Amino acid sequence: MEKFQLLRDQAKSRLQIADHMLTMTYPLVKDTKLLLVIMENLFLALTYSMSSILHYERLFKRIPTFTDNFEAKFAIFKEKCAPKYNVDQNYIRLLQSIKSIMLEHKKSPMEFERKGKFVICSNSYKLRTISMEQIKDHIQKTKEFVNLSAKIVSQNERIFR
Repeated sequence: MEKFQLLRDQAKSRLQIADHMLTMTYPLVKDTKLLLVIMENLFLALTYSMSSILHYERLFKRIPTFTDNFEAKFAIFKEKCAPKYNVDQNYIRLLQSIKSIMLEHKKSPMEFERKGKFVICSNSYKLRTISMEQIKDHIQKTKEFVNLSAKIVSQNERIFR
C-alpha cells in the first residue's frame, strides 16, 4: 500500500473517531474537555487528507519534495494542489482555524468551561470558545474535505493494486 493510501485511511479513521466522540461519548460524559479532543482528531483528519493529496502528487512527480512539517505541506498544498483540484477556500480556512485553536490551546495559561462551552484564555485575556454547534459544523466540513481528498487520490488507484 502506498503512503497516500495509508494517509487517506488514517484521515477517515480520525474523522470516525471525532464523529463517534461527538455523537456518542460527549452526550454521555458531558465533559467540555472532550470538545478539544474532538478538535484534535478533526485537525489530524484534515492534515492526513492534505498529506494524502501531497504524497499522491509527489508520487507522480507533479510537486517538488517537501519537508514533513505542517507549514511546508500547507504552503505547497495551498499553492499547487488546491488550485489544481479546485479545492474550496473554505477548507483551507478551516484548516488554518483549527490549527490556530490547537496552537492557542498549547500556549494557553488557563482553560475553563462556561455554559457548556470550552474556553481558551490567552496571556492577553483574549478568549476563544469551542462549542458543540461549532464542532458539528467543523465535522461536516471535514467530512466533505476527507471525501474530496479520497476521490482525488483514488483517480489512478488501479495502478497501485
